[in-house]
Amino acid sequence: MKSTQVVLNKQGPADVIEFQEAEVAAPAEGQVMVKQTAIGLNYMDVYQRSGHYPLDLPSPLGLEAAGEVVETGPGVSDFKAGDRVVYGPILGAYATVRNVPAARLIPIPDQVSDEVAAAVLMKGMTVEYLMCRCYPVKSGQDVLFHAASGGVGHLAGQWGKHLGARMIGVTSGAENCKNILQHGYSDAIDRKSENVAERVKELTGDEGVPVVFDSVGKDSFEGSIDSLAPRGYFISFGATTGEAPAVAPSTLQHKGSLYFCRPTLANYIGSNEDLKHSATTVLDLVQQGVLKVDISQRRPMQELVDVHAAFERGDTTGSTILIP
Repeated sequence: MKSTQVVLNKQGPADVIEFQEAEVAAPAEGQVMVKQTAIGLNYMDVYQRSGHYPLDLPSPLGLEAAGEVVETGPGVSDFKAGDRVVYGPILGAYATVRNVPAARLIPIPDQVSDEVAAAVLMKGMTVEYLMCRCYPVKSGQDVLFHAASGGVGHLAGQWGKHLGARMIGVTSGAENCKNILQHGYSDAIDRKSENVAERVKELTGDEGVPVVFDSVGKDSFEGSIDSLAPRGYFISFGATTGEAPAVAPSTLQHKGSLYFCRPTLANYIGSNEDLKHSATTVLDLVQQGVLKVDISQRRPMQELVDVHAAFERGDTTGSTILIP
C-alpha cells in the first residue's frame, strides 16, 4: 500500500522536513499495518528534527498516531482488520500508512475518538509517570507545574486536581493564566510579569512546594529551584529553552537538601506491561471525564513545516494533531 511519509535527510529548522511517497510492505512477523487517521505532535518531535537529539539519517519523524488496522502479520492474534488502535512513542508516525509492532499497540475504547487518542496518549503517559510513579503526588500537596498551557500542562492540571493536589501553573500572559484555571489549576503565575519563586512563597505561606515539574529548562531553572521547600523534588523532564545548568551537590545541600531528577518517558514504559498500564490508566481517565483533551490545533500533515515552526516558537496552546 502507498504511503506519504516524512523523511529527514538532515537535522535543523522546520524547513528540513521533506515528504516522500513509498510502498509499505506487507506486515512482518508480529507487525500490524495501520492506516492512520490522526497524528499527535510532541516536543520530542522538535528535539529530534532540530538535532537536539541525534538521529541516524535519513530518518522518519513523529512518535504517536491513531488509526485503523488494515492487515496483520504472522503471529498476531490480538488485532484484526478494522480495529481502532493508537501507539507511541514509535519513530515514523508522520505517515499515512505504516507498520507497527503489535505488542506496542493500544486498542482505542469505543467512547474515545481517534483524534483524542492521538492527542492524549504520550502526553497523558508523561503525566502518569511523572505524577504517579516518578513523584507520587498526594492529596493536599502543593505542586508547581511549568508550561501549564501546553498539552502536557493541561492534562497535569486536571490529573493533579483529581488526585487532590493544589496545582500551581506557570505560563505566559494574562490570557493563558486565565485559561489554565479551567484545566485544574488553582493558581496561575505569569512568568513574563511575575517572579515565580516569590509568588510561590506568597501562595504557600513562605514554605515553598514539595515538588516542581519543569519542562522548560535553562530559563526556568532558578525560579524552580528557589520555589522548593526543604527536601523538595526538582523533576526536570524537558528543555524547551535549552538544558538546565549542571547542579552541584553542594547547591542541593544549601538550598534545603533537595533532590534533582531528570527522567524520561522511555524508561517508564519500556516494558509492554508498563506501557499497557500507563496507556490504560490514561484512556480510563479520559472515559471517566477526569481528563478533557483540548485539541486547539488541527492541521493537515502537508502543513507540517508551518506547524513545527509555530510549535517551536511557543505559539500554540493545548494539543495539536495532524490529519494525514
